[in-house]
Amino acid sequence: MTRYYRPIARQGRLRPESALTIAGGWSWFTDVACHDRETGQVSMMDAHSVPTDWLDRICAPRAPISGLDFSQPHLMGILNVTPDSFSDGGVHRSAALALNHAREMVEAGATIIDIGGESTRPGARTVPPEAEIARIEPVVRAVVHECGVPLSIDTRKAAVAEIAVGAGAAIVNDVSGFTYDPMLAHYCQRENLPVCIMHARGDPETMQDDPRYDDVLLDVYDFLAAQIAMLEEIGLSRSQIIVDPGIGFGKKIEHNLAILDGLSLYHGLGCPILLGASRKGFIGRIANAYPAAARAPGSCAVALSGAMQGVQIFRVHDVADTAQSLAIWKAIHWDAPGEYNVS
Repeated sequence: MTRYYRPIARQGRLRPESALTIAGGWSWFTDVACHDRETGQVSMMDAHSVPTDWLDRICAPRAPISGLDFSQPHLMGILNVTPDSFSDGGVHRSAALALNHAREMVEAGATIIDIGGESTRPGARTVPPEAEIARIEPVVRAVVHECGVPLSIDTRKAAVAEIAVGAGAAIVNDVSGFTYDPMLAHYCQRENLPVCIMHARGDPETMQDDPRYDDVLLDVYDFLAAQIAMLEEIGLSRSQIIVDPGIGFGKKIEHNLAILDGLSLYHGLGCPILLGASRKGFIGRIANAYPAAARAPGSCAVALSGAMQGVQIFRVHDVADTAQSLAIWKAIHWDAPGEYNVS
């Protein structure tokens, strides 16, 4: 592929009659940035001049996944049950503590809970499946019966996913983008499970060792497109797939910022987009925010930037802060009276 089409997302009441809606959601566009990989040039063009196959994928409303309606944004609350996660390792070390935190996140506005038993912070070592299962199984069983929202299991391993799904998890969120365990994609296909494909370059232990890209925005797109095609080939439907560009996974600050600036490109994949930038190290370095728990304001800023580009799911630690930020943004851009079109 040499040309990629990125809708210039807008919101608000002053919407031209010719505007097209992004993914059946709250953002619309009249112009598109065309990225030419061969020349490295970016040019602007009218939305109606974009090839039909791209327009269809950009504009088509996203099908519900696990009962979630993607005409509005969703918050995925992070529930790490690891001793060594970068922000909250060891905080939710028992099923009782984890359940209490899950309840708090749902009360604050989370509509999905993402449970992980293996740290994927930079430098983290792989956890044996048995240890990962021992961490997540009692938590999944406790949370699924109490919180009333879909659970996703954050794992790279088929053995872990099988136990988690058996305990009640509904979505498989693989930070390796289904490149680590070849059995995981086939398990998800057999069980007809919704999945999230994330882009990462290398394993967590080595991914920050001088990562390089030709064009990070386009390279990530190509990886996600290839993994979608692989999953479709084995029998999963595109309507069951969420994509995540993998902020902070094998990326320098400049890579993260380029992806965040161009997030709307990934609507061209025809899947809901998940953004997981909460408390990430690049926020700390840019804003001098240490420790990681001090990065809620920066994390909310990233979430708002994503919402303005039509991102449907935000994976966050600080659910209440993010929910409040999105509520005010929505009140300004969605709920203000007097919506009208202009010619």
